[in-house]
Amino acid sequence: MQGLDFTVLVEYLPFLAWGAWWTALISVLAGFLSFGMGVVFAVALLYAPAVIRAPVAGFMWLFMGTPLLLQLFLIYFGLVQIGIDIPAIWSGVIGLGLHYAVYNADILRAGIASIDKGQTEGSRSLGFGRLQTLRYVVVPQAVRLTLPPIGSNMIALLKESSLVSVIGIAELVNAAQLGISSTFRPFEFYIAVAAIYYLLNLLLEGVLALIEKRVEATK
Repeated sequence: MQGLDFTVLVEYLPFLAWGAWWTALISVLAGFLSFGMGVVFAVALLYAPAVIRAPVAGFMWLFMGTPLLLQLFLIYFGLVQIGIDIPAIWSGVIGLGLHYAVYNADILRAGIASIDKGQTEGSRSLGFGRLQTLRYVVVPQAVRLTLPPIGSNMIALLKESSLVSVIGIAELVNAAQLGISSTFRPFEFYIAVAAIYYLLNLLLEGVLALIEKRVEATK
């Protein structure tokens, strides 16, 4: 019976570090995209005319009802068949970002709807237009109210970033698979990958906690 030998990891530490860097980068870019588009979708669902609201609702229904893996395949392998060739890295960012944008939008929509109507009326009475009211009054308060669940989505996004390995991005899981194919030591590599994901997760939780404290301090 063959025991564990973590010394095989030493030679592949640069590959794992490079994979961790790509995992972090993709997660950050996709996280910003998911938040920004989540705000856009939420506002469109609540305030846009039907001609815009209906396609947004349909898009959200489609992305909520299909697996992330399928969405990545469609963006990277499917769009190229109609002449839209998106590089793998951006396919991963767009796929992850849009997948979690629809969930963030659902959360933000509830947050916006919970804002007291009197604040909207008050801002309008001060001369703010609809867009200014949304930008400076409604959306910032909705974001404060929904930070915890949105933070949970960001953590889930980080974990699911491992799926971009299927379209050839050299992120953490992909780097581990390269090492496994050379050493035939999967257990050691997967334990190392789990430990790195755990550290990235702790770092992200720390950043989110800091953001929540800063937001609370500005109330």
